[in-house]
Amino acid sequence: MRNLFTLGRVFYGIAIAGLGFQTISDRDFPYMLIPAEHAWIPGLAVIACLLGAVLVLAGACIVFEIQAMSVSLILGTLLLLIFCFYFIPFQFIANPNYMHFGEWENAEKELALSAGAFVIAAGFKEQNENPLTGILAKLIPIGAIIFSLTMICFGIDHFLFPGGVAEYMPVWIPFKAFWAYFTGTALIGSGLAIILKVKPELFAALLGVMIFIWVIILHIPKVIAVPVADRSGELASAFLALAYCGIAFAIAGTTKKQSCSQF
Repeated sequence: MRNLFTLGRVFYGIAIAGLGFQTISDRDFPYMLIPAEHAWIPGLAVIACLLGAVLVLAGACIVFEIQAMSVSLILGTLLLLIFCFYFIPFQFIANPNYMHFGEWENAEKELALSAGAFVIAAGFKEQNENPLTGILAKLIPIGAIIFSLTMICFGIDHFLFPGGVAEYMPVWIPFKAFWAYFTGTALIGSGLAIILKVKPELFAALLGVMIFIWVIILHIPKVIAVPVADRSGELASAFLALAYCGIAFAIAGTTKKQSCSQF
């Protein structure tokens, strides 16, 4: 199962670095990283490039295990701060539809990336901690829980908006409504299993496999097929799905390791 954690760590690191390269290339933030209405930010292109460079560096460190625990903790904390002090105020102050469940989807996506960084850090708990990582490491236990909660939220979205989910599927997939509800059920079920510790390593691994299938049959074809001018959103979604796949595999690997260490 340690190999599963390694695979998840590499997938997550590649996804983070990919989002970083995209941020630098677009000189703007991916749609889920901060609220969409951010053109007012002074020096937006410069800030985007700086954050993109941070993401590239963080992703590379995670992939190549260069101070991976410290980097993951700092990345997770940074993304969590964006969620707490930008997404939440924006939703309540600037979004008149904040009571609508679906309006929180992008905030949940960013929060899931933050949780994933803490999940990755959990795989390196045996490393020596400096004072900073010692403090931030206290956030590690919430990583798998928060990620699972976001998966449950995404599953609920599949039931609330099955038409939108069905439209995103390739034309060759039959019974689209069935697969929309099936996927929603799988997301909710796997999230609950991880939180309640009902064979969490098994359900996390199955969740990772399901999301990886999405990457192959949904996201990559859409990135290839969409016009270059409209590719940014699809590319970000593909990286996001790869990150979720990696997080699920990392949970499966670290959960099994922690279970074995108790005996």
